[in-house]
Amino acid sequence: MFFCFRNIFFIYLCRHILNYIVMKKDVPVKLLEGIIPMAIDPKDPVAWKLLMLFEAATTQNISIEEIARRYGYTREHFYVIKKAFETEGSHGLADMHKGPKSNYRRTKEVEKQIIRFRFLDPEASSEVIAQKMQQLGINISQRSVERTINEYSLQKKGYIKQIRKTRKLQ
Repeated sequence: MFFCFRNIFFIYLCRHILNYIVMKKDVPVKLLEGIIPMAIDPKDPVAWKLLMLFEAATTQNISIEEIARRYGYTREHFYVIKKAFETEGSHGLADMHKGPKSNYRRTKEVEKQIIRFRFLDPEASSEVIAQKMQQLGINISQRSVERTINEYSLQKKGYIKQIRKTRKLQ
């Protein structure tokens, strides 16, 4: 039962995301004609959202839901955009970078400790280094240790070949 519900939810979510993407692609360029003719492209998110807010502020006969749909947004997203504009101005309309803003797992101190362990014992594997870090109370995965070792080019000579050989034997 749970598996079936999860699949149905996943299908619904994918369909919703695809509808959102399709709506953004099908929205035509808006032409503003006045003293100076202007074309606002949907690929410019700040101008596009600002134009939507201006249209909502100046029209009285059309619902917010219809205006948002014209611009490729939902009614809920319209109000999120409106609140962002009211609090931050036009800077709030810019698309923000998604995801973590900093590397909170591999801080500079953690990277220094990994490098220190690597120099103290060059033959130690990333698994051993991760265990030593966890003994110190630093919660870090083996993969994060491997990334740090690769970023600073601290791999053992022939390390990649050794991994490939052990994978073939298993």
